[in-house]
Amino acid sequence: VQLQASGGGLVQAGGTLRLSCAASGPSVSSVALGWFRQAPGKEREFVASISWSGGSIYYADSVKDRFTISRDFAKNTVYLQMNSLAPEDTAVYYCVATSTTGWARHPYDYGYWGQGTQVTVSS
Repeated sequence: VQLQASGGGLVQAGGTLRLSCAASGPSVSSVALGWFRQAPGKEREFVASISWSGGSIYYADSVKDRFTISRDFAKNTVYLQMNSLAPEDTAVYYCVATSTTGWARHPYDYGYWGQGTQVTVSS
């Protein structure tokens, strides 16, 4: 599975951004897709994921009720709509994929990583 993320940028606190990740490859329809992020000096942390069917969605507590993950099966694309952004959301965001079922929330659960896209939220 190949992953190509886009949509990062600079936004003021309280603003919105939408990240996109185009997935390709022969097994793309059977993997869960998601997002991790890594802030400077911190470990990568789970943000959100959506199962291969779209029937199971998971969020980190820190983004629940602000971020929404969705999946367009026709376009093999996963989106992360980020609302009410705060400076602590500043990080490099990575699109990920895994064939693991259930709530995979550790970096080692994901075998496929896209390039990161920078999100910077100014106060």
